[in-house]
Amino acid sequence: MKAPGPDTRALIGDVRRIAVLRANAIGDYLMAVPALEALKRAYPGARLTLLGTAWHAAFLTGRPGPVDDVVALPPISGVSTREPGHRAPEELCERLRQREFDLAVQIHGGGRFSNPFVRRLGARVTAGLRAPGAERLDRWVPYTDYHHETLRFLQVAALVGAVDGGLEPRVAVTAADRADLARALGQPPAGLVAVHPGATDPRRRWPVERFAEVADQTGRPVVVTGTREEQDLVMGVVEAMRRPAIPVVGALGLGGLAALYERCDLVIANDTGPRHLAAAVGTPTVAVYWCGNLIQAGPLSRTAHRPLISWTTACPRCGAAGVDPAAERCPHDESWVRDVTVDMVAEQVDDLLTKGDR
Repeated sequence: MKAPGPDTRALIGDVRRIAVLRANAIGDYLMAVPALEALKRAYPGARLTLLGTAWHAAFLTGRPGPVDDVVALPPISGVSTREPGHRAPEELCERLRQREFDLAVQIHGGGRFSNPFVRRLGARVTAGLRAPGAERLDRWVPYTDYHHETLRFLQVAALVGAVDGGLEPRVAVTAADRADLARALGQPPAGLVAVHPGATDPRRRWPVERFAEVADQTGRPVVVTGTREEQDLVMGVVEAMRRPAIPVVGALGLGGLAALYERCDLVIANDTGPRHLAAAVGTPTVAVYWCGNLIQAGPLSRTAHRPLISWTTACPRCGAAGVDPAAERCPHDESWVRDVTVDMVAEQVDDLLTKGDR
């Protein structure tokens, strides 16, 4: 009998309960959806439990898709938070062991912290990613730098016999999502274009005045979206535009934002979770990407999604190299994507909007 390892691909027999660890943000979750769907197709009678966070539970409960239920994890260092000093509570692990998972799948990084946590669940079979030095699972594939996340997770699903049926994730928009949108904004105008100028890492942000210039050139009604923490960015776009635009700052839940993007003809954004959300509800996107991030998180198709790529490879202020994943991050937050011009973005925006008008 062949020993378990990176090349094992057989289906696991009699799987009734599956746990999948993916406990981070919306864009991270959406890039994992094709792998989750592949697992659900391979084990159609199994209940798939996502080990996530509170927002996963709020967003996914009752929503059609591959996830049957969510366990919202407390802060656990390297698993559900980046903060140090949070150990996995033994009572949590015991409750999870009592679920008697047949299969536990780790699609949450290289495994330094996540693999020991997954092994504590007591599943019959574990599978996932493994960076050098990380604890082994029963079936694993190497975790390497500059590998697209969706393809990485599909490789993990393939370890247990799950075959992909598509590369781009989809998310169902529910009646509750549309009601949330109606309560906050009423009836959005036809032909709407959304702009999302935020990104968690300031280095991934395209300048707000350039978003404003592109938005003006569309000649369409424009909505500018962002979280409460991104209010200055949202208002920076609105105030720089020559035409009026609607700011939407913290007014919608994640489901309501999905419903808003569903009503848009196009979303223009940085490399950020809302861009993934817009694509997942079927809306075309144009987005500005730093080259390294494009490899790991860019759209995998180009018919409806157009990434514009910045080839800046060093900090614009101090010259620190940015392409070595092991290098220490310099302290500067200047944009690394300023070499993407307005004309480059506007060309793709016009092409997608023109196609939509045909």
